[in-house]
Amino acid sequence: MKAGAVNISKITNAITTSQQPDSYAVCWIKNEVMDVEIDNVFYENVSNSIFFLTPNCHWKIIKTDQTSHAGYMLYLSREILNHPQLSNLHINQVRLFSQGEIPLFKLSPGIELRTQAILEMIDELLGSQLNHKNEAILSLLNTFFVYCDGQCNIKSAISNNNAKANVVYSYKKMVDKYIFKYHDVAEYAQLLNISPKYLNECVKGVLGVGAKHIIIEQLLMRSRHALKFSNKSIKEISFELGFSSPDYFSCFFKTHTATTPSALRKS
Repeated sequence: MKAGAVNISKITNAITTSQQPDSYAVCWIKNEVMDVEIDNVFYENVSNSIFFLTPNCHWKIIKTDQTSHAGYMLYLSREILNHPQLSNLHINQVRLFSQGEIPLFKLSPGIELRTQAILEMIDELLGSQLNHKNEAILSLLNTFFVYCDGQCNIKSAISNNNAKANVVYSYKKMVDKYIFKYHDVAEYAQLLNISPKYLNECVKGVLGVGAKHIIIEQLLMRSRHALKFSNKSIKEISFELGFSSPDYFSCFFKTHTATTPSALRKS
């Protein structure tokens, strides 16, 4: 990783403007921000939100309270976004760093805390001399974007008139809401009053993967977090995620990660 390919800074000043005009920027707003101005458009009520900004954007963040930091600015080079570990993420495929409407995502409280923790770890690693820190930073960036993708309102990045995009947006919201109950594409298709074939066609056309992949991705994201950051037993996690048995959960997890839940927990 080249020097300066990834940089991060806390939003502490009364007014923050772009410090790296050649970089893509991810603006994570925690709180204490009056408004954000991007290309002469003002955004208010932006607490617990993320903006994705291209190098050609002109932006300014205005704080209300100068005694604490209001979030982070994460700067990424094109080289980093094209890295094999990040380039195939859905978040790139829906072009969050677009030249059109600026995507703004409101984060749920749980996701907000996780994204904050990830950005804090990136900040710490960038200032360290640890071995293999570049690999760790890339891994954290990958996790950060996966969480963002889980919140992704693709209607912000794709035309609202695109019927298939609207279907995928509704599908992703339903998967996020009902993942503990439904694991089959057909069940979500029924909720959306469309056929499983058409749902799969929409997801494939917009995201380039099958509809089942979205379900699997959500299950893996939630199971990894539970295994790493909770004291719940594997049995408890399996039932909470809607699996019929711990053995089925372990088989599913190993099939898609090449490791077992117990091995991940020990790592």
